[in-house]
Amino acid sequence: MGAAPVRGAPFAPYHRWDRNFFLALVLAIWVGILMGFGGQIADRLRSGAPPYPWIVHVHAVAFVGWLVLLTAQVLLIRRRRPQLHARLGIWMMGLAAFMVVIGPATAIVMQRLHFGTKDGDPAFLAVQLTDIVAFAILVTAAFLKRNDPSAHKRLMLLATLYISDAGFARWLGVAIGKMMGAYDGFWPFLAEGFLLPDLLILSLGAYDLVTRKRLHPAYVGGAAWAAALQLTATYLYNLAPFWKGWATHLIGH
Repeated sequence: MGAAPVRGAPFAPYHRWDRNFFLALVLAIWVGILMGFGGQIADRLRSGAPPYPWIVHVHAVAFVGWLVLLTAQVLLIRRRRPQLHARLGIWMMGLAAFMVVIGPATAIVMQRLHFGTKDGDPAFLAVQLTDIVAFAILVTAAFLKRNDPSAHKRLMLLATLYISDAGFARWLGVAIGKMMGAYDGFWPFLAEGFLLPDLLILSLGAYDLVTRKRLHPAYVGGAAWAAALQLTATYLYNLAPFWKGWATHLIGH
């Protein structure tokens, strides 16, 4: 058996399994996004529905671009190219700032477009807006911790896992609802929207417990922040009587 970790010893920045685990986690995010949005796009093309507004295309390019760049960053570290990784990171921070703007703008435009139809649900802005708030704070923390690789990579992954909820929910959210026997209410809503990315977030913590025998402080703080925002979104959507009126006013109705 391996020796127990020394109390107070620093978190080990590297483990021989890291290069494969972190890449696998990014690939899992890709699966959720492609399975969630790929089917939706294919169904829309087959149905001959009108094209999305231009802002939706800009939003898609930005958010998929983020995942492409994150994948590139993981591969650069695997190839031992830290200088290029750092330069690309500056561009990613610029893209993150743009995403913080285009994400809410797209949500408001689409809710305004669908208002009064079966697809309209202004209260769902609770999820869309808290998603981007969670992402913004986690990415900012990752940037501030860019000289601490173990903290930086965990915060970047947590930020990306949080905003992957849209893909995972579209893919298996309905199935999760069926398993719970309900579609409405606090806990079914929380599970349908966040269960799958949360399992990946938990897998990151489990990995650290296996390989380091402890959780990284950045992971603990980031995961707690993610949980707080998920609970906030679920509360606003399901239990806050004022929220629907505020959200409806926000989209201009």
